[in-house]
Amino acid sequence: MKAPRVSVITVAYHSIATLEATMQSVLSQTYADIEYIVVDGHSEDGTVELLKRYEARFHGRMQWVSEKDSGIYDAMNKGFQMATGDVVGILNSDDYFTSADVVEKFVSAFEDPTLDAVYGDIHFIRDGEPDKCVRYYSSKHFSPGWLRFGFMPAHPSFYARKEVFERAGLYKTDYKIGSDYEMMVRLFCKYKIRAKYLPMDFVTMRLGGLSTRNIGSRLQLIKDDVRGCRENGIYTNALMISVKFLFKLFELKF
Repeated sequence: MKAPRVSVITVAYHSIATLEATMQSVLSQTYADIEYIVVDGHSEDGTVELLKRYEARFHGRMQWVSEKDSGIYDAMNKGFQMATGDVVGILNSDDYFTSADVVEKFVSAFEDPTLDAVYGDIHFIRDGEPDKCVRYYSSKHFSPGWLRFGFMPAHPSFYARKEVFERAGLYKTDYKIGSDYEMMVRLFCKYKIRAKYLPMDFVTMRLGGLSTRNIGSRLQLIKDDVRGCRENGIYTNALMISVKFLFKLFELKF
């Protein structure tokens, strides 16, 4: 059986401070057949020049575009539409693969032809302190029944066969924050995908993402999560979704 090509998609906008580390982590992967796609939202901070410098290092395995978009989920969808790989996932422009063998390790799971997707763990750091984990997000105990309480697999660790998205559709662009959550509800609850947890740390993330920026962001996330469940026939409410914020306290490292 031929090993799958993996498409790694990075969405960027004024990410010059962090994007180079993201790209270097892709280049350092021990797995050879990686297609790297960068969708930039027409940045004017030197991102385009950085992409041009790095393009040759990928030896024809990189695609990129820099143009206006309608937000992060629109940009993600552009990346998925550009992807030619058998397996697809997202690596945010603030993040990087935790080790050089991440892709090599998860690709082996797709030797099972009945498997649709894999997911695992991620950890968070503060900018400037790359060796200090401040939060470890494990997907070990995830099951689809937990989605109604706001729990989902760590999205940056989620890689699925491209045909899964061709069947289920792409990210909904009218969500402000929670389209990735809605996607997980759709895939696990509506399309009943077969996914496997891998006990490994996929990605290192910097603190400060959109969904945790302030109380307003958290309230918007709750609203989006409730909507995502209801649109896919799963009952929940704001109180049930809020349970996840209590559990996040146990992930913190002091």
